[in-house]
Amino acid sequence: MAVSLFQKNGYQILKEAIPKDVATFVYNYFKIKREVLLTFKKEKYISPYSDDWGCFNDPQALGSFSHYSDIAMETLLIMVQPYIEKKIKTQLIPTYSYARIYNNTSELKKHVDRFSCEISCTMHLGGDYKWPIFLKKGKKDISINLGIGDLLIYKGQEIEHWREPYLGQEYAQVFLHYHDASTTEAANNMYDTRAHLGLPATFKKK
Repeated sequence: MAVSLFQKNGYQILKEAIPKDVATFVYNYFKIKREVLLTFKKEKYISPYSDDWGCFNDPQALGSFSHYSDIAMETLLIMVQPYIEKKIKTQLIPTYSYARIYNNTSELKKHVDRFSCEISCTMHLGGDYKWPIFLKKGKKDISINLGIGDLLIYKGQEIEHWREPYLGQEYAQVFLHYHDASTTEAANNMYDTRAHLGLPATFKKK
């Protein structure tokens, strides 16, 4: 059986992994959620230490609205899984989702991911300016621009990746993370060790 581009190169682009109108719906939903969180904090409706509605203090992108395991994003995680499996010819185990709305001058420092991001995907949901993600392959820097609903799959633990400072006003995307289902370690880390999808990070096993 022929290998996929992902198996061969360590990354692969899937155009319109979800329809553009679905991506736009999720983008608008997430912007409303950001507004709700700002109001909740202003009115002291929730604890200032609670991340249940998202946060603005993720050290990887300070000031950007970020959320681990938003339920809509977790739904995307399992919705696109069969399509990804077919395209990359690899069975997957879902771990978690992480969504973010980046602001002007936001950047993503060069890094590789943690264990739960063995097979990582970044999906573009919306924004006002093109913003490439860079992958390091050997001595070569690969620049990739995604359209709304497009998905980039890459080996998060192996391939260094980053984004330069953003020149637009806001850019929304969601990370969808999986394991290769063929390993014992993957089975033991389903849902990032949570009992099921949708639970916050505090529900991960210690």
